Amino acid sequence: MNPLKHLFDRNRAWAARIRQGTPHFFQDLSKQQTPEYLWIGCADSRVPANEIVGLLPGGVFVHRNVANLVIHSDLNCLSCIQYAVEVLQVKHIMVVGHYGCGGVTAALENRKLGLIDNWLRHVQDVMQKHSRLLEANPQDRQLARLCELNVVEQAFNVAQTTVVRGAWDRGQELTVHGWIYDLSDGLLRDLDVGASDLAECMAANARVAAMPS
Repeated sequence: MNPLKHLFDRNRAWAARIRQGTPHFFQDLSKQQTPEYLWIGCADSRVPANEIVGLLPGGVFVHRNVANLVIHSDLNCLSCIQYAVEVLQVKHIMVVGHYGCGGVTAALENRKLGLIDNWLRHVQDVMQKHSRLLEANPQDRQLARLCELNVVEQAFNVAQTTVVRGAWDRGQELTVHGWIYDLSDGLLRDLDVGASDLAECMAANARVAAMPS
């Protein structure tokens, strides 16, 4: 007996609901994908990209990893960005973190979890870079602030990639955004680091980094 039969049952019910509202949806979707958005988010199961912004399959191209990191040696993430920008011609890249992130929590508390400690070292780099900002916050606010600062830093990393800088040099319409999601109310918050060129991104990064809390 298939222990995951209930998931296949749910899949069939979901597909039936979609077809009921839009009979040719899957037939049309199978021919091409033309999303305007690339979502770089956390792998946390509570943060599903399409559902949060109310988009159907095909509406958003997605890359997810623990703590929504954009690392310049991560060929998986870079390949996703390159495909989204150069092939799909997305117009927006959203780096989306969330409050209460387990990866950010582990980095902040210096927990030892094994192999993933090497990955989360990048969050600790953000923490050390912005130590003054974090220390300016009460202890119960530091985790939320680090989640925000991590998003800002990763959005800046996106803007520094050769792919995005190349797109801007070509005059391609492309904006990088930094958002954070609140698990407690299901709402997104714009961290106001949107940039359509490198100068805007540098200015936004400097502005946010200078804020005391």
